[in-house]
Amino acid sequence: MKKFLIVGLGNIGSEYEETRHNIGFKVLDFLSEQEDFKFENAKLGTIGTFKHKGRSILCLKPSTYMNLSGKAVKYWMEKEKIPLENTLVITDDINLPFGTIRLKTKGSDGGHNGLKDIQNTLQTIQYPRFRFGVGAEFSKGRQVEFVLGKWGAEEVKTLPERLEKSADLIRSYIFAGAKNTMNTFNGT
Repeated sequence: MKKFLIVGLGNIGSEYEETRHNIGFKVLDFLSEQEDFKFENAKLGTIGTFKHKGRSILCLKPSTYMNLSGKAVKYWMEKEKIPLENTLVITDDINLPFGTIRLKTKGSDGGHNGLKDIQNTLQTIQYPRFRFGVGAEFSKGRQVEFVLGKWGAEEVKTLPERLEKSADLIRSYIFAGAKNTMNTFNGT
């Protein structure tokens, strides 16, 4: 059975729950509702699993905090023997307008500390990442406040449709592959 690791980046704690930086957790929570699985406490995070059409999917929300995500990703990849190309990291991206989704199979960390730690821990930039645009509606020096801030009223209205599209992207990645998924979803 082909295995996949889907990692949603975020920070643990109720104060971070509805923040832009936690979109990775939010996407996985939405997917868990759709696929009817629960997250349980495990080493270095919470884990939820589901099987579909000959695929075994392990979803991880690291408990290591955003800036130390690499340790959890590496641990679960090794423990479950999941290859790098079957590992997808979901993260927020201030360089994309709100709600824009983009899958890439490699690339720089783009200044994102979670991706930077994963890159340093895995010693490669050759891993798939799903970037969810949160926009850049902040003044100079206010980036941290913005990404750790709560969603605005207009964003909250649009979020359910964007989460639906995000779950579709993840399923496409698992069943149709990265290239087809990029052609179908990037920029939508």
